[in-house]
Amino acid sequence: MASILRFRKLCYVEPVKCSSLGFESFETPKIEKKDDEGAVKAVESTVGEKQKKKSSKRQPREWRCMDYCCLTVGYMCTAWWLLLFLYHCLPAALPGFQVPEAPGARLRREGLTALHPVVLVPGIVTGGLELWEGRPCSEGLFRKRLWGGSFTEIFKRPLCWLEHLTLHNKTGLDPPGIRVRAVPGLVAADYFAPGYFVWAVLIENLARIGYEGKNLYMAAYDWRLSFQNTEIRDQALSRLKSKIELMFVTNGNKKVVVVPHSMGVIYFFHFLKWVESPPPMGGGGGQGWCAKHIKVIMNIGPAFLGVPKAVSNIFSAEGKDVAFVRSMAPGVLDSEILGLQTLEHVMRVCRTWDSIISLIPKGGETIWGNLDWSPEEGYNCDLAKKRYAQPSLLDSNDTNSDGKMEFQIKESVRYGRIISFGKATSQLPSSQLPNLGSKDFLRTSNPTKFNSLCSEVWTEYDEMSRDGIRKIAENKAYTARTFLDLLRFVAPKMMQRAEAQFSHGIADNLDDPKYAHYKYWSNPLEAKLPDAPDMEIYCLYGVGLPTERSYVYKLSPTDRCKSIPFRIDSSAEGSDGGCLKGGVYFVDGDESVPVLSAGFMCAKGWKGRTRFNPSGIATYIREYRHKPPASLFEGRGLESGAHVDIMGNVALIEDVLRVAAGATGAEMGGDRIYSDIMRMSDRINLRL
Repeated sequence: MASILRFRKLCYVEPVKCSSLGFESFETPKIEKKDDEGAVKAVESTVGEKQKKKSSKRQPREWRCMDYCCLTVGYMCTAWWLLLFLYHCLPAALPGFQVPEAPGARLRREGLTALHPVVLVPGIVTGGLELWEGRPCSEGLFRKRLWGGSFTEIFKRPLCWLEHLTLHNKTGLDPPGIRVRAVPGLVAADYFAPGYFVWAVLIENLARIGYEGKNLYMAAYDWRLSFQNTEIRDQALSRLKSKIELMFVTNGNKKVVVVPHSMGVIYFFHFLKWVESPPPMGGGGGQGWCAKHIKVIMNIGPAFLGVPKAVSNIFSAEGKDVAFVRSMAPGVLDSEILGLQTLEHVMRVCRTWDSIISLIPKGGETIWGNLDWSPEEGYNCDLAKKRYAQPSLLDSNDTNSDGKMEFQIKESVRYGRIISFGKATSQLPSSQLPNLGSKDFLRTSNPTKFNSLCSEVWTEYDEMSRDGIRKIAENKAYTARTFLDLLRFVAPKMMQRAEAQFSHGIADNLDDPKYAHYKYWSNPLEAKLPDAPDMEIYCLYGVGLPTERSYVYKLSPTDRCKSIPFRIDSSAEGSDGGCLKGGVYFVDGDESVPVLSAGFMCAKGWKGRTRFNPSGIATYIREYRHKPPASLFEGRGLESGAHVDIMGNVALIEDVLRVAAGATGAEMGGDRIYSDIMRMSDRINLRL
């Protein structure tokens, strides 16, 4: 019996390697000579331990968060590679899988070739910035991109990265010991990040009809600076002037076609005044320089009259996307445990960029409306969406397209109230709202700090008293005029610096000598177009996308140090199909620039001979109705009307190529309007 039990035990004993002999063998366990009963107990205890170990191994272990993340990433990668494999395996003739022919290749086959030199002017944030001098924390980053590209430095050294993108709070120029400059050449803004194109598709199509380095130029500049400071620090305007003159001469005295985008539109408008103004403030080109050197200005996504998004960015470092993230996962941005203070860091940096002030809505209540009126009054988001979804109603070049479907009042929306504290405040009659006077925007001489424990001032909110913060938020509504007073109250240092560079009003008399100052040159309502009757100006922009117009705000629930006391009230919602969603009122546009800002100057302000366009430069509106990608393989869409994605819109690219090859606006069919920009423009009472 004992021998049988010993044999059973051998079955559970692990083999022992005999390194000295070079082979595996079993070592028979030695059992003390006891009676059979003791041996049985010893063997049974060993067997029990082995069985417990086996049973413990069979139990499924608990999944951790990291396991789920890895599984999700694995599924996504597998799905992507599977789709990529199927895409290359399926026949090209299969419906939906044909690669569309590039417009440049098609137009080249039709006989179009490069004629006029082309200058591209990028907008805000899309141009790359590289480091030339920095603090010790930036070791190893010389001439590497801090903005644009992979953005790896955000994760490696975020505070160092923010420090080097911040400008001097008093001068608006470089802080001591830091030099960040614009990346030169076409690579400055061809891609914003790997795989995310900006100008790359347009550049490629221009190359297909014969463009190259000698007749194609990217006018890169440091988009953080005020427009005049790009000349003071970098001589960017002088270099642009010299480049246009050189391209004019070396290309057979062919005039230049200029294609600016977004904020680059008002940057180049500033250049038009600068280049003909006398030195030292101007470029000294003299009257007639623009008429001699420039054929066409094709403005893509123009922010001529500003964008309401700049209002929320300056006021609370927010927009619709940030408000949505905060409502879905409030701990991500507002966690006191993590101490991230993401928006506070963003505000601290962005308020040193004077260029953002150039995007504040211009024209005051005359253009953007007051407490009771706005040009978009009666706009209905639900009906507008249905209208854009019916091509039969829109595929027409009729400039007086019927907009009755869109302008049917479903709920009263007062878009003129750019900021309202509370949903009720955004809807009440103006008679029930408190009047805003100059006394409401006076700071006390010795205010109690917003938080007496703040050892360091991050933003100017840290210098405000708590009573002052409550005072400006109590059932108040602010228009495009009173919002400037609000900014002067909450950010006086920023506004004192920025308002020396920009103006946002409407000129009574454009011949007044004061408008010869550069602070007025980027505002089309305070500056004339040049005397160039043969020039053409295009307004090219997308329509059919909800675009931010005004905001519902509330006080932040926290009083902690270095925090932003205001935030968008993401709980404010309108009726089904209404224009209020997540605390934001929407109108028609390209997701960034409302139709009103993009199209008004071409539709009315510069149409014919006006005091803003004394030589009668021809203006054209070309709208591009947004159509989302039909499949995953279309990427960001071939017919997108979004603010940046429109740079890959086939119709827009074709328009730019035809003009660069010599076509005129009349030859391309004149205006193409889908929105109600003409109706909005007629509602604006502006002296022309």
